[in-house]
Amino acid sequence: MTDGPAEGNLVATPREIETRQIVIGGQLLQVAIRHGSGPQPPLLLFNGIGANWELAKPFLEALTSTTAIIFDVPGVGGSPRPLLPYRPSTLARLAAGLVAELGYAEIDVAGVSWGGGIAQQFAHQYPKLCRRLVLAATAPGVTMVPASPAVLWKMATPRRYTDKDYMNRIAADIYGGAFRDDPSLIDRHAAAMQGVRNLGYLYQLLAMSGWTSLPWLWSLPQQTLVLMGRDDPLVAPINGHILAALIPNAELQMIDDGHLFIVTRPAETAAVIEAFLADASRRVEPSSPLSRTANLVRGLVSTFGGRGDARSQQEGRK
Repeated sequence: MTDGPAEGNLVATPREIETRQIVIGGQLLQVAIRHGSGPQPPLLLFNGIGANWELAKPFLEALTSTTAIIFDVPGVGGSPRPLLPYRPSTLARLAAGLVAELGYAEIDVAGVSWGGGIAQQFAHQYPKLCRRLVLAATAPGVTMVPASPAVLWKMATPRRYTDKDYMNRIAADIYGGAFRDDPSLIDRHAAAMQGVRNLGYLYQLLAMSGWTSLPWLWSLPQQTLVLMGRDDPLVAPINGHILAALIPNAELQMIDDGHLFIVTRPAETAAVIEAFLADASRRVEPSSPLSRTANLVRGLVSTFGGRGDARSQQEGRK
């Protein structure tokens, strides 16, 4: 493995998005690579549940210098469904194989919503491969502070990906933020959806069943940026406070938007992430058992103290 891109990447035009089909461990993956000119390692992005890579295209196009890699998970978009269900560790292993195939020795990792769980697993499973970590609109798995039952029920099936009218009816309820005020965003988002299959979606749901990062978040060595939307009905902002409190070298930034700020505010989100990835002054500070205990206490205080604030914000919008 080399420190830079494989030979085929060297002639790519910066900001060009290239798509490839690559077989890793017998699994065909639809891969998109946004070529950049910056000196930082590439950014490997894990998308949300049921989301094909094209849904992240506004964010990829908003990056100024970062090379970014994203792939459709098996059963979504252009990646065929595997024969059997998988676990987050399986996807992390596939992703590590993809990184090796592309010729990189070190990467940064980002995950959005469901993909944030896979990003945490990757950082835990491959700490020497993952330099920095970005967690957007996500939580520590089944131990999260959950959304309301009405919101969770709407997420139980991939219907919103196959029925555009249904998506128009529920988008504001599940995504919040800009989707509440600008219906045209819903149409543009729906137009980019493709390739989700019922069994593939079920496999994604099963992958995260029973999974939690809570027991080992304290051990993540990476500098970590946690981004949360202030008006996120699906992943309550308090989950970001928990992640930032328990990951030793983490910071939390709030975005004045909903769950899909990476789509509705791509330029702002890309700028925040690229600034974090390029900041050479950041250093990983070792954490002691005492500091980890203090972080845990702060996380619990944030959880139970913040629930009322989140509820007040939601009620204020009604």
